[in-house]
Amino acid sequence: MAKRLIEPSTDQILRFCAGDPVERVFLEDVARRGQGRFAAVAGGDGEVVALCHLGTNVVPSGSGCEAFAAIAAHSGPRMLIGEAGAVGDLWDAARRSLPRPRQDRPRQPVYAIEKPPPAGGTGLRPATPADLDLLVPSCAAAHREELGVDPLRRDPTGFRWRTRVQIEEGRSWLWLEDGVIRFKAEASAWTPQAVQLQQVWVDPPARRRGYAARALRDLIRLLLERTPAVCLFVRAENLPAIRLYESVGMDHVLDYRSVLL
Repeated sequence: MAKRLIEPSTDQILRFCAGDPVERVFLEDVARRGQGRFAAVAGGDGEVVALCHLGTNVVPSGSGCEAFAAIAAHSGPRMLIGEAGAVGDLWDAARRSLPRPRQDRPRQPVYAIEKPPPAGGTGLRPATPADLDLLVPSCAAAHREELGVDPLRRDPTGFRWRTRVQIEEGRSWLWLEDGVIRFKAEASAWTPQAVQLQQVWVDPPARRRGYAARALRDLIRLLLERTPAVCLFVRAENLPAIRLYESVGMDHVLDYRSVLL
Protein backbone atom coordinates (compact mmCIF):
# COMPACT_ATOMS: atom_id res chain seq x y z
CA MET A 1 0.00 0.00 0.00
CA ALA A 2 1.15 3.55 -0.70
CA LYS A 3 2.06 5.97 2.04
CA ARG A 4 -0.73 8.35 2.99
CA LEU A 5 -1.23 11.53 5.00
CA ILE A 6 -3.21 10.95 8.22
CA GLU A 7 -4.17 12.61 11.50
CA PRO A 8 -2.33 10.31 13.93
CA SER A 9 -3.62 8.99 17.23
CA THR A 10 -1.65 9.62 20.41
CA ASP A 11 -0.59 5.96 20.47
CA GLN A 12 0.77 6.22 16.92
CA ILE A 13 2.70 9.37 17.84
CA LEU A 14 4.22 7.77 20.94
CA ARG A 15 5.30 4.66 19.04
CA PHE A 16 6.99 6.85 16.45
CA CYS A 17 8.71 9.01 19.06
CA ALA A 18 10.04 5.94 20.86
CA GLY A 19 12.28 5.37 17.83
CA ASP A 20 14.40 8.41 18.78
CA PRO A 21 13.42 9.86 22.18
CA VAL A 22 16.03 12.65 22.11
CA GLU A 23 15.40 13.92 18.59
CA ARG A 24 11.61 13.71 19.07
CA VAL A 25 11.37 14.87 22.70
CA PHE A 26 9.33 17.96 21.86
CA LEU A 27 6.85 16.01 19.72
CA GLU A 28 6.33 13.42 22.44
CA ASP A 29 5.94 16.04 25.16
CA VAL A 30 3.26 17.91 23.21
CA ALA A 31 1.40 14.69 22.43
CA ARG A 32 1.45 13.50 26.05
CA ARG A 33 0.12 16.87 27.22
CA GLY A 34 -2.71 16.70 24.70
CA GLN A 35 -1.65 19.94 23.06
CA GLY A 36 -1.00 20.96 19.48
CA ARG A 37 -2.06 19.60 16.13
CA PHE A 38 -0.28 16.83 14.26
CA ALA A 39 -0.13 15.37 10.78
CA ALA A 40 1.64 12.16 9.88
CA VAL A 41 2.65 10.00 6.99
CA ALA A 42 1.63 6.36 7.49
CA GLY A 43 3.28 3.45 5.76
CA GLY A 44 1.58 0.43 4.31
CA ASP A 45 1.35 -1.20 7.75
CA GLY A 46 -0.37 1.85 9.21
CA GLU A 47 2.60 2.89 11.33
CA VAL A 48 3.86 6.46 11.26
CA VAL A 49 7.04 7.04 9.24
CA ALA A 50 6.98 10.86 9.40
CA LEU A 51 5.36 13.22 11.88
CA CYS A 52 4.81 16.98 11.94
CA HIS A 53 3.63 19.32 14.67
CA LEU A 54 1.67 22.20 13.12
CA GLY A 55 1.48 25.63 14.71
CA THR A 56 3.62 28.68 15.34
CA ASN A 57 6.55 26.26 15.32
CA VAL A 58 6.32 23.58 12.64
CA VAL A 59 8.35 20.58 13.78
CA PRO A 60 8.84 17.70 11.30
CA SER A 61 10.54 14.36 11.92
CA GLY A 62 11.10 11.19 9.95
CA SER A 63 11.26 10.20 6.31
CA GLY A 64 9.12 11.89 3.66
CA CYS A 65 8.45 15.21 5.41
CA GLU A 66 7.94 16.93 2.05
CA ALA A 67 4.39 15.52 2.27
CA PHE A 68 3.61 18.17 4.90
CA ALA A 69 4.40 21.14 2.64
CA ALA A 70 0.86 22.35 1.93
CA ILE A 71 -0.55 21.83 5.40
CA ALA A 72 2.53 23.39 7.05
CA ALA A 73 2.33 26.50 4.87
CA HIS A 74 -1.37 26.84 5.69
CA SER A 75 -0.60 26.87 9.45
CA GLY A 76 1.25 30.20 9.12
CA PRO A 77 4.42 29.23 11.01
CA ARG A 78 7.04 31.59 12.39
CA MET A 79 9.66 28.85 12.38
CA LEU A 80 10.43 25.41 10.99
CA ILE A 81 12.60 23.50 13.46
CA GLY A 82 13.68 19.93 14.00
CA GLU A 83 16.07 17.28 12.75
CA ALA A 84 18.09 18.82 9.94
CA GLY A 85 17.17 16.34 7.21
CA ALA A 86 13.46 16.46 8.00
CA VAL A 87 13.40 20.27 8.03
CA GLY A 88 15.37 20.34 4.78
CA ASP A 89 12.89 18.06 3.03
CA LEU A 90 9.93 20.11 4.25
CA TRP A 91 11.52 23.49 3.49
CA ASP A 92 12.50 22.48 -0.04
CA ALA A 93 8.90 21.47 -0.74
CA ALA A 94 7.17 24.40 1.01
CA ARG A 95 9.48 27.36 0.48
CA ARG A 96 7.52 28.81 -2.45
CA SER A 97 4.45 29.04 -0.20
CA LEU A 98 6.23 30.58 2.81
CA PRO A 99 7.81 34.00 3.46
CA ARG A 100 11.48 34.56 2.74
CA PRO A 101 13.34 33.42 5.87
CA ARG A 102 14.91 36.05 8.07
CA GLN A 103 17.42 33.42 9.20
CA ASP A 104 18.32 29.87 8.21
CA ARG A 105 20.38 27.88 10.72
CA PRO A 106 21.22 24.60 8.98
CA ARG A 107 23.54 22.92 11.51
CA GLN A 108 22.49 23.36 15.12
CA PRO A 109 24.17 20.69 17.23
CA VAL A 110 22.03 18.72 19.65
CA TYR A 111 23.84 17.65 22.81
CA ALA A 112 22.78 14.86 25.18
CA ILE A 113 24.03 13.18 28.34
CA GLU A 114 22.98 10.00 30.11
CA LYS A 115 25.60 9.65 32.88
CA PRO A 116 25.63 12.04 35.86
CA PRO A 117 28.61 14.42 35.86
CA PRO A 118 30.45 15.34 39.08
CA ALA A 119 28.46 17.49 41.49
CA GLY A 120 28.85 21.24 41.15
CA GLY A 121 28.13 22.19 44.75
CA THR A 122 25.89 25.12 43.84
CA GLY A 123 22.75 26.71 45.25
CA LEU A 124 20.65 25.53 42.31
CA ARG A 125 16.96 25.16 43.19
CA PRO A 126 13.56 25.04 41.52
CA ALA A 127 12.20 28.49 40.74
CA THR A 128 9.17 29.67 42.70
CA PRO A 129 6.45 32.22 41.89
CA ALA A 130 8.39 34.74 44.01
CA ASP A 131 11.16 34.59 41.37
CA LEU A 132 8.87 35.57 38.50
CA ASP A 133 9.73 39.29 38.33
CA LEU A 134 13.43 38.43 38.29
CA LEU A 135 13.12 35.63 35.75
CA VAL A 136 10.92 37.35 33.16
CA PRO A 137 13.60 39.83 31.95
CA SER A 138 16.31 37.14 32.01
CA CYS A 139 14.16 34.68 30.07
CA ALA A 140 13.33 37.45 27.59
CA ALA A 141 17.03 38.32 27.17
CA ALA A 142 17.87 34.66 26.53
CA HIS A 143 15.02 34.44 24.00
CA ARG A 144 16.23 37.61 22.27
CA GLU A 145 19.81 36.33 22.05
CA GLU A 146 18.66 33.00 20.62
CA LEU A 147 15.93 34.09 18.18
CA GLY A 148 16.61 37.78 17.57
CA VAL A 149 13.10 38.75 18.75
CA ASP A 150 12.24 40.59 21.97
CA PRO A 151 9.20 38.77 23.41
CA LEU A 152 8.52 41.65 25.79
CA ARG A 153 7.84 43.87 22.79
CA ARG A 154 5.93 41.30 20.76
CA ASP A 155 3.72 39.85 23.51
CA PRO A 156 4.67 40.91 27.06
CA THR A 157 1.54 39.53 28.72
CA GLY A 158 1.79 36.18 26.97
CA PHE A 159 5.50 35.83 27.66
CA ARG A 160 5.06 36.59 31.35
CA TRP A 161 2.23 34.03 31.50
CA ARG A 162 4.37 31.37 29.80
CA THR A 163 7.25 32.03 32.20
CA ARG A 164 4.90 31.70 35.17
CA VAL A 165 3.49 28.43 33.82
CA GLN A 166 7.01 27.00 33.48
CA ILE A 167 7.64 27.83 37.13
CA GLU A 168 4.34 26.36 38.27
CA GLU A 169 4.96 23.15 36.32
CA GLY A 170 8.38 22.66 37.93
CA ARG A 171 10.23 23.30 34.67
CA SER A 172 12.40 26.23 35.80
CA TRP A 173 15.56 26.26 37.94
CA LEU A 174 17.97 28.94 39.08
CA TRP A 175 20.96 29.72 41.24
CA LEU A 176 20.53 33.16 42.74
CA GLU A 177 23.04 35.03 44.89
CA ASP A 178 22.54 38.62 46.08
CA GLY A 179 19.98 39.30 43.39
CA VAL A 180 22.28 38.08 40.59
CA ILE A 181 21.35 35.03 38.53
CA ARG A 182 24.45 32.87 38.44
CA PHE A 183 22.56 30.31 36.37
CA LYS A 184 19.05 29.58 35.14
CA ALA A 185 17.46 27.14 32.72
CA GLU A 186 14.04 25.83 31.77
CA ALA A 187 12.75 22.54 30.39
CA SER A 188 11.15 23.07 26.99
CA ALA A 189 10.10 19.41 26.77
CA TRP A 190 9.93 16.57 29.27
CA THR A 191 9.05 12.93 28.62
CA PRO A 192 9.68 9.64 30.45
CA GLN A 193 12.80 9.21 28.27
CA ALA A 194 14.36 12.70 28.00
CA VAL A 195 14.32 16.29 29.19
CA GLN A 196 15.20 19.07 26.75
CA LEU A 197 16.63 22.23 28.29
CA GLN A 198 16.37 25.75 26.89
CA GLN A 199 17.33 29.34 27.74
CA VAL A 200 20.46 28.51 29.69
CA TRP A 201 21.48 31.91 31.07
CA VAL A 202 23.94 33.63 33.40
CA ASP A 203 23.58 37.34 34.22
CA PRO A 204 26.39 39.25 32.45
CA PRO A 205 28.14 40.38 35.70
CA ALA A 206 28.45 36.73 36.78
CA ARG A 207 29.85 35.30 33.54
CA ARG A 208 33.27 33.69 32.99
CA ARG A 209 33.53 32.54 36.61
CA GLY A 210 32.63 28.88 36.12
CA TYR A 211 29.15 29.19 37.61
CA ALA A 212 27.35 27.86 34.54
CA ALA A 213 29.35 24.63 34.35
CA ARG A 214 28.89 23.92 38.05
CA ALA A 215 25.16 24.63 38.04
CA LEU A 216 24.54 22.74 34.79
CA ARG A 217 26.24 19.69 36.30
CA ASP A 218 23.94 19.93 39.31
CA LEU A 219 20.87 20.34 37.10
CA ILE A 220 21.81 17.36 34.95
CA ARG A 221 22.34 15.21 38.04
CA LEU A 222 18.94 16.27 39.37
CA LEU A 223 17.15 15.50 36.12
CA LEU A 224 18.87 12.17 35.51
CA GLU A 225 17.32 10.93 38.73
CA ARG A 226 13.97 11.19 36.94
CA THR A 227 14.66 10.54 33.25
CA PRO A 228 17.36 8.66 31.28
CA ALA A 229 18.68 11.57 29.17
CA VAL A 230 19.12 15.33 29.27
CA CYS A 231 19.49 17.17 25.97
CA LEU A 232 19.52 20.62 24.38
CA PHE A 233 20.45 22.28 21.12
CA VAL A 234 22.55 25.33 20.38
CA ARG A 235 23.46 27.67 17.55
CA ALA A 236 26.54 26.41 15.73
CA GLU A 237 28.32 29.75 16.13
CA ASN A 238 27.77 29.90 19.91
CA LEU A 239 31.19 28.53 20.76
CA PRO A 240 31.15 29.49 24.47
CA ALA A 241 27.92 27.53 24.96
CA ILE A 242 29.28 24.56 23.02
CA ARG A 243 32.42 24.55 25.18
CA LEU A 244 30.20 24.67 28.27
CA TYR A 245 28.09 21.68 27.20
CA GLU A 246 31.11 19.63 26.23
CA SER A 247 32.87 20.50 29.49
CA VAL A 248 30.11 18.86 31.54
CA GLY A 249 30.25 15.67 29.45
CA MET A 250 27.46 16.21 26.93
CA ASP A 251 27.89 14.55 23.50
CA HIS A 252 26.94 15.92 20.08
CA VAL A 253 24.35 13.36 18.94
CA LEU A 254 22.58 14.94 15.93
CA ASP A 255 21.84 18.24 14.23
CA TYR A 256 18.73 20.38 14.11
CA ARG A 257 17.89 23.02 11.54
CA SER A 258 15.88 26.17 12.19
CA VAL A 259 14.30 28.29 9.46
CA LEU A 260 13.04 31.51 11.04
CA LEU A 261 10.28 33.22 9.07
